[in-house]
Amino acid sequence: MNAVEIEEAISNLAEQPFDATDFPYAFLEAFGNKETTIKRLKTGGENKSDVCSDSILGVLQRNNIHIAVCRTGETNATLHKLRVSPATEKFKSKFILATDGNDFEAEDLLTGETVACRYSDFPNQFGFFLALAGISTVKQIRESSFDIRATSRLNRLYVELLKNNPDWSTAERRHDMNHFMARLIFCFFAEDTDIFNGNDLFTATIEQMSAKDSSDIDWVISEIFRAMDTPIKERAKSNFRPWADAFPYVNGGLFGGSTETPKFTKIARSYLLHVGSLDWTKINPDIFGSMIQAITDDEERGALGMHYTSVPNILKVLNPLFLDDLRDELEAANDNPRKLLNLRRRMSHIRIFDPACGSGNFLVIAYKQMREIEADINKRRGEQHLKSEIPLTNFRGIELRDFSAEIARLALIIAEYQCDVIYIGQKEALQAFLPLNSQNWITSGNALRLDWLTICPPTGTGVKLVADDLFSIPLNQAEIDFENEGGETYICGNPPYLGSKRQEQLQKLDLETTFQKYTSSWKVLDYVAGWFLKAAEYGSKTPTRTAFVATNSVCQGQQVSVLWPLIFGLKHQISFAHTSFNWTNLASNNAGVTVVIVGIAAESERKSIYSEDENRNTILRQVDNINPYLVPGPNIIVEGSRHQISKLPEFDRGNSPTDGGHLLLESFEIDQLKLTKDQREKFIRQFVGSLELIRGEKRYCIWIEDNSVDEAMLIPSIRNRVEQVKNFRLQSSKTATVKAANWAYRFDERKPIPSESIICVPVTSSQNRPYLPVGLLESGSVISNSSFGMSCRELWVLALIASKLSLIWVATVCSRMRTDYRFTNTLAWNTFPLPKLTEKNKVDLTRCAEEILLARESHFPASIADLYELGKMPENLHRAHERNDEVLERIYVGRRFKNDTERLEKLFELYTKMKK
Repeated sequence: MNAVEIEEAISNLAEQPFDATDFPYAFLEAFGNKETTIKRLKTGGENKSDVCSDSILGVLQRNNIHIAVCRTGETNATLHKLRVSPATEKFKSKFILATDGNDFEAEDLLTGETVACRYSDFPNQFGFFLALAGISTVKQIRESSFDIRATSRLNRLYVELLKNNPDWSTAERRHDMNHFMARLIFCFFAEDTDIFNGNDLFTATIEQMSAKDSSDIDWVISEIFRAMDTPIKERAKSNFRPWADAFPYVNGGLFGGSTETPKFTKIARSYLLHVGSLDWTKINPDIFGSMIQAITDDEERGALGMHYTSVPNILKVLNPLFLDDLRDELEAANDNPRKLLNLRRRMSHIRIFDPACGSGNFLVIAYKQMREIEADINKRRGEQHLKSEIPLTNFRGIELRDFSAEIARLALIIAEYQCDVIYIGQKEALQAFLPLNSQNWITSGNALRLDWLTICPPTGTGVKLVADDLFSIPLNQAEIDFENEGGETYICGNPPYLGSKRQEQLQKLDLETTFQKYTSSWKVLDYVAGWFLKAAEYGSKTPTRTAFVATNSVCQGQQVSVLWPLIFGLKHQISFAHTSFNWTNLASNNAGVTVVIVGIAAESERKSIYSEDENRNTILRQVDNINPYLVPGPNIIVEGSRHQISKLPEFDRGNSPTDGGHLLLESFEIDQLKLTKDQREKFIRQFVGSLELIRGEKRYCIWIEDNSVDEAMLIPSIRNRVEQVKNFRLQSSKTATVKAANWAYRFDERKPIPSESIICVPVTSSQNRPYLPVGLLESGSVISNSSFGMSCRELWVLALIASKLSLIWVATVCSRMRTDYRFTNTLAWNTFPLPKLTEKNKVDLTRCAEEILLARESHFPASIADLYELGKMPENLHRAHERNDEVLERIYVGRRFKNDTERLEKLFELYTKMKK
């Protein structure tokens, strides 16, 4: 379950009559516990509570929560009993909760945080318990339960309206429906923040003036909207009802154009009133906007609440991009009035441009942070109540979906009002708020097809392209043209990633249009690469700095050799970077994607690399240069080579059958061939590919040497299979495969089989393992073309492959198969930089390899997949790998590396020297 689904379930529970017997189980069910789990708690002995009595019903779910329902007035005392309960400690409860149906109290035993409220209000605290559903979340989300509750209720209203107004769900009318929702959101916010003259004016007017059967609610809402689009001095001739005339003139295009409203059912009317009953003063635009956009997207609605981007993550982009610089200048200015004034003027000309802005998260956070700095300036100058000089028109964006673009503008409007309340006071904020400014700098369109210079023009140049008219009032050019002399532009955001295999045809055309004049190799690129190139093109025309969140794949493998020479060719360099980390959301189990943050600029005096240690503490390093792999060092690009730079033994790709499966055998099929013992030993060999090596599966193949063909063909079962191979190859549309029918007795492509044991590495393997899978096969084994192999004359080679150094090199320089690692001899192995080894080094590494193999053997028949499952590696195997890493890393630097960043830095340093 996601956070919005949990909120809905909790709200439904609170609205039902309180049932003391059922409450603990209903509460757990609301947080995603399955029916079978609840049944075991009720009847199967899983309830470990020790507080049950005539007056208390206790339910304890181990490793989760201890709940008690008590007599009226005993809630606090019962919570104390839960706190000191031996069972609470023994069964590791994370939470305790007590209620009597009137009062509700709970405590997080890990943090000590508590909740105390009326029972009817406990849904407002549902964020407190999100860990019960496996949602590990940041503090901002827990403190913003309102945004999730509002999203949940608006979603119910939206779905109900579409059900009753099917014509509004068509492509032609979906914009009208989305615009209607934006108007509602504004009204709910305005009535709770005194923007409307009177608390709950909008909700109360609808409740009082519309029929309870909902027959005329659309007319009532339409009249309210019409009034808010009419200046006060013009209303006399419009014959407004007094209840509509009570609403202020809003302007800004939000209520302009058609006031048509969808038809309401009684259920929809009830949902509308429920939404209006929420306290909209608590809205957090940087959170709310990112969730509300999912309501209007059919594909995203099932993932409601999972689009939240945490403020700390956004600041990982904005701080090094420009906010840290502003704060440094503020610190340097101290209390000097002139320097403070210069900084304030500088800030008034700064433009923030997000060309994939979604619902405006980055723009809203940037605006709020800049207002905070400006407020500090004003305080130091003794001008606390001075109106802000930072205009919303300096926060510009492009967004493909029109509703998201509309919500982005609305989020900025709300953020501006909230900042005004904080910094200049409620009265002054209200005076400045209405009527809304009609300027709009959020463009709805395809960012890879638009000219960014027309939306965010160079310094001193008038705007050439006006943003789309989201709020329905076209603007005169005189209204929106202005110059930003001396201003700075910062580009930021989180563009869509989409690897090459997941792109739709239109997205492929977007990339082709963006890259075609530079390269024909664009097909390997992630979709996000288009934003990097567009930003570099923009920055080559006017000074700017850019920072985007991207999948780490744009800094790995083949994409590096395609994308980054183009960026460097446009005279840009990497100004700062944040190495791989998890960009989390609100999904259960904190699902997310591994990303990097890359900042680029034409000039950059200082270059910074940010990374995280094992405890997620940020580590900052100042370096001379950052290469495309986000490692300190020159801008070198690792390309595949047929020659081994470290003079290591050569890996060779395995054998390709191209046989229709007729030369390959499962264990039971060997007996069906009815071979003698000698024939079996001569013509049957173990066949090993990626799956066989990793999962320990047994497969075999028919292997006929050229000098044994006549003997093999005398065996009917083998002759029959060879004939099937020949027929299969003859039917191929490939000339080479048809030709291979002439040697149907053997693999299409085959390599000599070593007489020694074989070191085998799969071509592809999961990223969810702490080491690359590598195995030692018996002599005579046949390796498939899904693996690489070499004769094991020197076992120490296995120790290299089984190291963290090898894993991080493959993960960085090799292309990925989706998210899996892809090992190749030319790119992963032949480029691997290794210091010259002494004989003692080889002896030590051989011993490490033996220890790893012995540790695996001690867990027979467990497979590599079993033994290397993330977080479940057996202790003796873990120790063997740690010992191997220590021995190898001491060869490089005389000690263990501190982290992967340091490992990569050394590998690239050595690679650069060896390539010269």
